Amino acid sequence: MSFPSRLPGLLGIRHPIVQGGMSWASSSAPLARAVSGAGALGVIAAGPMRPDALVEAIREVKAGGAPYALNIPLYNKRSAEFLDIAEAERVPVIIASQGGPKALPRFRAYGAKWLHVVASPMHAAKAEAGGVDGLIVVGGEAGGHPAPDEVSTMVLVRAVAKIAKIPVIGAGGVADGAGIAALFALGAEGAQLGTRFMMTEEASVHPAYKARLLAAGISDTTLVGRGGLPVRQLKNLFSAEVDAAERAGHAKEKLAELYMSRTLKHAAFDGDVDWGKVEAGQTVGLIDEILPAAEVVRRLVEEAEAVRLRLTGGAPASAAADAALGTAA
Repeated sequence: MSFPSRLPGLLGIRHPIVQGGMSWASSSAPLARAVSGAGALGVIAAGPMRPDALVEAIREVKAGGAPYALNIPLYNKRSAEFLDIAEAERVPVIIASQGGPKALPRFRAYGAKWLHVVASPMHAAKAEAGGVDGLIVVGGEAGGHPAPDEVSTMVLVRAVAKIAKIPVIGAGGVADGAGIAALFALGAEGAQLGTRFMMTEEASVHPAYKARLLAAGISDTTLVGRGGLPVRQLKNLFSAEVDAAERAGHAKEKLAELYMSRTLKHAAFDGDVDWGKVEAGQTVGLIDEILPAAEVVRRLVEEAEAVRLRLTGGAPASAAADAALGTAA
């Protein structure tokens, strides 16, 4: 893929594509190892993992010999333990979210790179000032925990790209090579995809979860828990119950209790896709098959390059890259 990007040189990957760190779906080795082996950046999601399982997964992915990352939600009560494990195992790339990069010097000491997840230009500026190597900018279309104010990826990525000096990776609303090319047009230098990689053979979620994703359309997601830390998930009985409670004007405490009564684990691990939080982005309606992760990477690269060729009239990759960087003669 010949779009201009600093990410391959920064992270040691071939393609500027990041697999989203998704609790349960990538809280094991298979998905991250497959993505990294295909030349993109595979990501282990530490969130729900036990320490021993996390160490095992890191070592298994590391054995593949390709660069990989560990996603650590800094608000997690075990984040300090996750950081200790990452440092001890010399994880090459840290992806952190929902907190500041205070631990960065520990990882810089052995040469690790730090990507920080942000959902506003203000947070992006703070993270860059804190010394991070790159920004993952997540718009409102994304599954899981998108921007609480619901600003779209198209607007948010452009706003951050206008002020950032470090590489920007766009996330949310991207499922194919056309979406990746759109992010580059906005000023990003890479793309993170979650839902597309959740719908792969290696993703560690219940078969019922994947089946529900395959049946969904682009308008079948909703935000649950507005006013707090909202989650984008497929519409189901649980989301309908929360929506009814909000419309009825239930007290904030009652709504919070209802919101916390169900988890992603109920859907992703137990297979309860009616009452669990079936997290997915709006791109779920653009995906119609479960594929091996390596095949997904191959198609993303092929599709993005096809878009580049169409937009440049078939110009050679080097000339197109020079023009995009403003260095063409």
